[in-house]
Amino acid sequence: MRIGFAADHAGAGLKAELIRRLDQLSLGHELVDLGGDGSDPQDDYPDFARRLGHAVRDGQVERGILVCGSGVGASIAATKIRGVRAAVCHDTYSAHQGVEHDDMNVLTLGARVIGPEPALECALAFLGARFSGEPRHRRRLDKVLAIEAEERG
Repeated sequence: MRIGFAADHAGAGLKAELIRRLDQLSLGHELVDLGGDGSDPQDDYPDFARRLGHAVRDGQVERGILVCGSGVGASIAATKIRGVRAAVCHDTYSAHQGVEHDDMNVLTLGARVIGPEPALECALAFLGARFSGEPRHRRRLDKVLAIEAEERG
């Protein structure tokens, strides 16, 4: 799977650590760094959420991991992009359940909230999960997609 990573100034360190650790695990994923190295305090989360969200929307990556200070702002910004289903997950259950039930395609993490080990565990849960396609989950996802189509015209 092709995975995009992006982070604002506050999330750059955790993003780099996740890329490094996931690369070491040799899981067969292609890891694509879409920016945010922490060197500029004006590297704001909406800019990197847009960059990653567009990469997901346009099929350049299959999923994304987005990191900011809390995870909240980046998640809000990413969900403004049609086709992006992002959520802040700081536990493994939510990270895999978000994919299995809700077809989440962007995991958002808060570097000031979660440490590197739990963040890696969440990333692994997210990357290892697949949308179930069960009728109840498909029905709910279709309703979410209808809201998106209606609201964004």
